[in-house]
Amino acid sequence: MGKGEKYVVILLLMMFSISFAYAVSPSGGDVSIISSSRATPDEPTSVQAQAGNVTQLNVNGVSTTQSWQGYFGNVTGKIILDDSAGNSLYNWDLASPEGEIYASTSNSVDWSAIQCFNFTADGSTADLTNDKPGETSLHGLNLEQLESLFGIDPDSVDGVDETFGLADENGYKHSLFYTNSLEFSAGECPSSHLLGNGGAKNDSSFEEVLLYDKTNDLPLFASLLDDSTLGFDGRNHDFEMLVLEDGHGTDTDTTEYFFYVELQ
Repeated sequence: MGKGEKYVVILLLMMFSISFAYAVSPSGGDVSIISSSRATPDEPTSVQAQAGNVTQLNVNGVSTTQSWQGYFGNVTGKIILDDSAGNSLYNWDLASPEGEIYASTSNSVDWSAIQCFNFTADGSTADLTNDKPGETSLHGLNLEQLESLFGIDPDSVDGVDETFGLADENGYKHSLFYTNSLEFSAGECPSSHLLGNGGAKNDSSFEEVLLYDKTNDLPLFASLLDDSTLGFDGRNHDFEMLVLEDGHGTDTDTTEYFFYVELQ
């Protein structure tokens, strides 16, 4: 091989090596539990009873959900340029991180197979390979199956479709976002807007999206990060999130969730 031919081969090898690109997938989040609490039951109200009387009562009460766990908090981190051994060539600290935080019952999410969750999917996993990532699932887990997994009756007021939808009662939809280089356009997936300061909803704050990991046939919860926004308790948070948890009847077992972050 001549000198000129060697240069051509080297050039071709260089072109091949630098043109091969990888999608940036979410990574596991280092989670610290700051506190955990639940609503305190109201004290009972007494009513005098007198023999012979018939008394009409209007009773107003609240009960804690048996279907959902809530999370909220702040996110810190950095964007890195590392090799596979964790050696940093450069990194950028993020004072105001943007991106998403995800929660799944799987510790091995297939980020190349994420779709919008479809309430009316056919429930069969036989044809999952034909569904396209970044779109709405046609096959696999559907609403009925998902609610059954967590002991939710179809007519429950705190069911999945009462909590997530393509638009809420205000017409709010989720914003455009990206997961592992997959684009989800505004309002493409079922979403929910959690309550902010004073119990109000905002069309661009505390958005949560219901996704589907078709490889694991599991839901994936995605909260779109907000930078230090006044939350439900009057304090600043970067995210608020709901995840499913079965606390119905005699079920007192907990559900393990794994958290992932994708920072931009």
